[in-house]
Amino acid sequence: MESTLEELRLLVQARYPFIYLVSFEEERVVRALRWLTGAQEDRLAIWTATSGFRTGDGDLVADSADPMAALEFIDVHEPRQLFLLKDFHPFMDRSQVTRKLRDLVPILERDQKTVFFLSPHPVVPTELEKDFVAVEVPLPSPPEVSKLLGSLVKSQGLEVEPDLYERVVKASLGLTEKEIKKVYTKLLISGKRFTEEGLEALIEEKRRILHRSRFLEYVDLADQISDIGGLGQLKQWLIERGVSFSERARQFGLPPPKGLFLLGVQGCGKSLTAKAVARLWKLPLLRLDLASMFSSGSGGVEQNLRETILVAESMAPAVLWIDEIEKAVGGVAGATAERGPATRVFGALLTWLQEKTKPVFVIATANDVANLPPELLRKGRFDEIFFIDLPTVHERAEILAIHLRKRGREPEDFQLYSVAELTEKYSGAELEQLVIAAMFYAFSHERQVTTQDLLRQARETVPLAVTMDEQVKALKEWSRYRTRPAAYDTRRMDFFEEWEEVADDEAV
Repeated sequence: MESTLEELRLLVQARYPFIYLVSFEEERVVRALRWLTGAQEDRLAIWTATSGFRTGDGDLVADSADPMAALEFIDVHEPRQLFLLKDFHPFMDRSQVTRKLRDLVPILERDQKTVFFLSPHPVVPTELEKDFVAVEVPLPSPPEVSKLLGSLVKSQGLEVEPDLYERVVKASLGLTEKEIKKVYTKLLISGKRFTEEGLEALIEEKRRILHRSRFLEYVDLADQISDIGGLGQLKQWLIERGVSFSERARQFGLPPPKGLFLLGVQGCGKSLTAKAVARLWKLPLLRLDLASMFSSGSGGVEQNLRETILVAESMAPAVLWIDEIEKAVGGVAGATAERGPATRVFGALLTWLQEKTKPVFVIATANDVANLPPELLRKGRFDEIFFIDLPTVHERAEILAIHLRKRGREPEDFQLYSVAELTEKYSGAELEQLVIAAMFYAFSHERQVTTQDLLRQARETVPLAVTMDEQVKALKEWSRYRTRPAAYDTRRMDFFEEWEEVADDEAV
């Protein structure tokens, strides 16, 4: 919030006539504007459609509830004054209001008066776009949340362990100040307070609050990196960057990683990887439903993206997962007029991916690249593009062992390589279902599952990669020299050997 306050101070000093504050938090914004006035709180007058203007002394201005009367009051008021209009946007499209606002511009600049507009969504007539500047008010930062928690803990005479205190602060990020106060009050009333049990209740309450957003979901972190079979190069890449969000990494000169693009065959672990990364790095995981956002209609799509980014950045460091991104942005590059809003939102997303400074690690997953805009895959948007292929025979055996162990079976009791050799072109998800189906079969016959049960299910199942053989081959061919393999294999060595042979021939 400190940087936002400084920006507002500079805008006022530079005599910007209209400043649009985008926020749900009215009380917090009013406190910020009172800070701008310093000791002269009477310099701030606040307007609502229900009561009109209220001066800094608390007095109501008679007959000022009408929008035109409010603008007239601003017109004739003495210089060096700040005005805050709450939810003025419904009146913006009136021709008289628009005209009066345009007439006010030179008067405000001359008299050093500034009009602030406050609402969750900025609405500005085309005629006034050049006279407005929009400022997104950030959600409470870690120091602000820590101050709120500290005041409450002190007033209640509570003691909270430093480590737990920090985790409560981190778990509160992404909520408004009012939401944080309500959640803390609920914890106190329920008797859970700021304990491990209270922290779980806080996270659950946060999940409910964020669930109100149509496009953002707080995801549970149940999966671990050890639950992923194979993908050795990808795992190594993630482990090496596990401490990259620390202050020690900044002092070493390292920037926080931007993100990963995971391309691959359906069911081979892309979504599982996204969940495991957040668990490995001990960061919150947010899932963005970009496809729903793009198809929600032209009205408010850009604002929805801005609000989503604001929430993600307020929770930083965090992992933002965009699943099956091709369903949202596929074909945007050649968009026609009717997809204009989607094109603008896509452009805003690309700009944010390229220039974001907050440590939000973006993981985008895709099953198909046929319609992906090439600018999305350009270097700088993501740190690396990994291709997740169908598992090899060794990886299939490892995946089978993982799923047997998760269900209380010892992998050593099975001939897993026999099953692995029979399950060529199976994805990781299909191997998991094979284990489950074999267990169902054994359970129905009232006995323990055996290798023969696994082999029986393998013979009876046709994997998706066989059904969609042409699509899988095309995906592999596209990614062959454009991406980095998630698993350890020899394809890059083959490529460099071919390249060296061509180079030698040319030299000769």
